Amino acid sequence: MTDWPTPDDTLKIGTRGSPLALAQAFETRDRLMLAHGLPAEAFEIVVIKTTGDRILDRPLNEIGGKGLFTREIEDALLDREIDIAVHSMKDMPVLQPEGLIIDCYLPRQDARDAFVSSLYGSIAELPQGAVVGSSSLRRRAQLAHRRPDLTLVEFRGNVQTRMKKLAEGVAQATFLAMAGLARLGRLDVVRSEIPPEEMLPAVAQGAIGVERRRDDARCAQLLAAISDGDTRLRIAAERAFLSALDGSCQTPIAGLAELDADRLFLRGELILPDGSQVFAGQREGLARDGAAMGRDLAEELRARAPADFFDLIGSAAKRGSPPLG
Repeated sequence: MTDWPTPDDTLKIGTRGSPLALAQAFETRDRLMLAHGLPAEAFEIVVIKTTGDRILDRPLNEIGGKGLFTREIEDALLDREIDIAVHSMKDMPVLQPEGLIIDCYLPRQDARDAFVSSLYGSIAELPQGAVVGSSSLRRRAQLAHRRPDLTLVEFRGNVQTRMKKLAEGVAQATFLAMAGLARLGRLDVVRSEIPPEEMLPAVAQGAIGVERRRDDARCAQLLAAISDGDTRLRIAAERAFLSALDGSCQTPIAGLAELDADRLFLRGELILPDGSQVFAGQREGLARDGAAMGRDLAEELRARAPADFFDLIGSAAKRGSPPLG
């Protein structure tokens, strides 16, 4: 193809401006440079401030849930202000605007959660009544189920902000994604990695997706060279599970798909925000059937939950239950 990006006709990469988002955008750029023999000057990183970045003093579910970190970026993509957009897939709504597609995934990093504390080494070491900070609806619900004796408080911000809050005693512990810490070079703050058996991660945690306009053949060809097939299969299963359950992210949902050759093992959880009810299940089958497995597992958990489960979710949200992350 002859119209690859050049310093005079750059490929514009849209991203949020957080340190992690920028790290992910530069990783995408570097992979494209390597795959196609292009100079750094052929790319331009375009920072776009999203609603989630602007509003920092309110729980995320009060201002809209999933989409808070993507809407403005997708608008810029549709308006042709940027050529591609780089996203943390755990932040992505299950439905995309018409005309856009994500069919490129970078190799997935460690999907586990990290336990972060200056005082304790693990969840098990936390004393009764310890204060734990998190903005994640899923993490808070899981923790409330496993350790109802703990006190949960709202906790937003980047790694530096959260470490400062810990040092100031706002909380004794918090959680961050292992993948994000690895990409930022901040694995030094990890006290312990939390196995999925103890805290199943968010759907698509650790995965980077690159969005483009559906009719953009040039970007389709550029991105095809860096897309990771194993990550695509895992994310297809997890997001099908999420979509069939709720997708609005007002419900604490966890899911993780893992591959072993051509076999896929999928685990999922549906949790009430106060942790009082948890429905979990798993599926195993051919990797190519991952999306169907995700939908099937979602239907099982929905059938096992009481008829008023999702009404209870809405009631909990109105009472100010833990906000989503």
